[in-house]
Amino acid sequence: MTMINKKELSSGQREELIKVLKARFGKNINRHPDLEWVKIEAKLDSLANSEKLWTLNEMERTGGEPDVVGFDETTDEYIFYDCSTESPKGRRSICYDREALESRKEHKPENSAIEMAANMGVELLTEEQYRKIQKHRNFDTKTSSWIKTPSEIRKQGGAIFADYRYGTVFVYHNGAESYYAARGFRGSLKV
Repeated sequence: MTMINKKELSSGQREELIKVLKARFGKNINRHPDLEWVKIEAKLDSLANSEKLWTLNEMERTGGEPDVVGFDETTDEYIFYDCSTESPKGRRSICYDREALESRKEHKPENSAIEMAANMGVELLTEEQYRKIQKHRNFDTKTSSWIKTPSEIRKQGGAIFADYRYGTVFVYHNGAESYYAARGFRGSLKV
């Protein structure tokens, strides 16, 4: 019996994902005014590593609504961020990382943002990336998202998250072990 790599999509799943990404790209030109879908689709079609397509599908499956937000000329890669209006629904009620999860004595969440991101193959958005996507639209007006926390803050037990309220992006701190029904995380992926 042959083992199937769980991080691969069937041809039907790939076609459906690319169809969804193409439609989203067309509806949100303001996020990528200088990019052409034809080139992005060619890149997606030529991916030697289908794990990246699997990762994009995971971003979609968990409610992230991934979209292209830029192109890195030095690496020749397109940059995708989770662009759902609110923090992705399939990634909420989680603490920041494994250490935080293990530190909870009771009422532990099911997972952590860092572990979920690693399992999906994405990176948490940095504060700079989070502020960048807010220029295209107001995200997280009712939710919040964990963002990549500097090691100096994490060493002291904290983690940072962000949201958009009162016409402003706010970045806050919390104990890394905290979790809320309205807090998830947004990821980034280079393809």
